[in-house]
Amino acid sequence: MKAILDHVGIAVKDLSAALAFYRDALGLEIEAPEEVASQRVRAHFIPVGESSLELLEATAADSAIARFVDKRGPGLHHITLRVDDIHAALAQLKQRGATLIDEAPRPGAERSLVAFVHPSSAHGVLVELKQVVTSHEAGSGSREPRAASHISRYTLGDLELVSLFDGFFQLDGGAMFGVVPKPLWAKQTVPDEKNRILLAMRPLVVRGVRTMLIDAGLGGKDDRKFHDIYGVDRSRNLDHTLAEAGLRREDIDIVLATHLHFDHAGGFTTRDASGRVRPAFPRAQYVVRRGEWDDACHANERTRASYLVDNFIPLADAGVLQLVDDDQTIMPGVKVRRTGGHTMHHQMAIIESGGQTAAFVADLLPTTAHLPEPWILGYDLYPMDTLASKKAFYKEAIEKNTLVFFEHDPVVAAGYIREEQGKRRVLPARPGS
Repeated sequence: MKAILDHVGIAVKDLSAALAFYRDALGLEIEAPEEVASQRVRAHFIPVGESSLELLEATAADSAIARFVDKRGPGLHHITLRVDDIHAALAQLKQRGATLIDEAPRPGAERSLVAFVHPSSAHGVLVELKQVVTSHEAGSGSREPRAASHISRYTLGDLELVSLFDGFFQLDGGAMFGVVPKPLWAKQTVPDEKNRILLAMRPLVVRGVRTMLIDAGLGGKDDRKFHDIYGVDRSRNLDHTLAEAGLRREDIDIVLATHLHFDHAGGFTTRDASGRVRPAFPRAQYVVRRGEWDDACHANERTRASYLVDNFIPLADAGVLQLVDDDQTIMPGVKVRRTGGHTMHHQMAIIESGGQTAAFVADLLPTTAHLPEPWILGYDLYPMDTLASKKAFYKEAIEKNTLVFFEHDPVVAAGYIREEQGKRRVLPARPGS
């Protein structure tokens, strides 16, 4: 096991006083705070050379940091060692008799998986192990982060929302962040040796008076060359997570497309034993925006690689295609709204029940790292439309406390957008909420 010092965690009681020393007296640069919901703490990272200091501010009176400060006062809380494979590191420590606070890793700050080792095994020091979720995981055969590869259930009024998973794939980091320089986006997601970043594919089930599936991931029709180019890992996929959710393909009544790119619509169809491509959900009607359908059927040199005809033409041939022209209700509690930007007719789903609101935003906001308004995909055909739609959506999402689903984030399935002192952040949502 190879480990390097990632950061030193410091528990603080008075954040203003801590900032007065580290920021004002020492002149160190402090990054924007990050909420770590699993630990009920707000982390403020301070880069110092190859490592960092982490100021830890409790967000709940019963959190571990709050209890630490109440008992011992502010001060050194833990050291964090970064490892390449946190599962292997935990297995090795357990084999050698170490006492683990966390038997399995959990989501941590800076888009990572973390686990703590008890001080009794580290000579009085609380040790945190950290693995940054990188693109290397997708193609190396290592186990997927649980936050991405398993289902997450949420209750919204009378509706049940189930975030599913259809595997990982990889795209060029520069293309995923457009005009944003690599030194900035690489702080949020670590690229592999080919400059690709790890992305999840996470369709959403809405269970109400009918059962709807929004997008369907990549599906299993593509060949080895395609998988190599895009670093595809579907060792866990939509079939596994549908079963985990207690659903069969026959249970889906409606399949709703946000748009028809291969990582969203590839799972709409399947290839049978005879080689014929047919709808993958035998009882479902497929709802697609008419403008998106027309653009997909008349792709140009730039868009042709994203629109693969086997993913959608068989729907029309089978008579299960429904085209919609405007923003409208698709089933009780679910309506579509055009965002444009990524494609001319890209749309998101707005879900409302019991006075609560959720949104499946697809490629308007593919990951939590794309939260800043100008962090827009290089793939977007109309980036200024994306910018306008993001601004309008953020205002609404904050006012309505909207539960936002991130279709491609490798760690966070869903969360809430918060704004404090002019800065926005994502507060991950706890499944079951």
